[in-house]
Amino acid sequence: MKDVLDELAAARRVMGKGNVPAGEAYTIEVRRRYDAQVDDVWDALTSPERLQRWLKPVTGDLRLGGKYALDSGECGEILRCEPPRLLKVSWLYGPDAYAWSGTSEVEVRLAPGPDDDTEFELIHAAIVGEPLFPTYGPGAGGVGWDLALLALARLLADGDTTDHEGIEKSPEGREFIRRSAAAWGQAHLAGGGEPEFVAAAVEATTKFYAPDPA
Repeated sequence: MKDVLDELAAARRVMGKGNVPAGEAYTIEVRRRYDAQVDDVWDALTSPERLQRWLKPVTGDLRLGGKYALDSGECGEILRCEPPRLLKVSWLYGPDAYAWSGTSEVEVRLAPGPDDDTEFELIHAAIVGEPLFPTYGPGAGGVGWDLALLALARLLADGDTTDHEGIEKSPEGREFIRRSAAAWGQAHLAGGGEPEFVAAAVEATTKFYAPDPA
């Protein structure tokens, strides 16, 4: 359990506002350090063989301007690709995803650290309306990214392939989700959220990602 919670504590979380082509958006930002060289982290983000081991299997035209799809339903276009420092994609979901083009983008920035490590930053900007943001707050996407980045840490550390369903159903995974939702609640408060609203959003997010086993 300690290593899982250490990974949770390794990240700094921020909720803010930004812009996507369709207009003003909410942003969730995760910053952390990985004990791996920048080229290794870049390869884990862009190699289909490694990507499926921490995120999901990916198909498509994986180059600048090409379109990709994950087998979990997310899809989009590769908007910027500047190895090994910056990757930006549109991040859409569902059978009518491209009808919502310009509403959600994910950008990852990498920088070499002083000890052959890597400074990692992920920014997800999305136009989120009723009922998602009012119900779940930034944890709606934030907990999912925390789980993914936990899996990335394990891959970079020892090559482990992550069973996402197994993590989310395990006692340690459920505790990780609970604490991740609470951490995004703190980011929401720091971003100006009303305490009563934030508390309800944290509870809703926790139940969504870790429903009562009964």
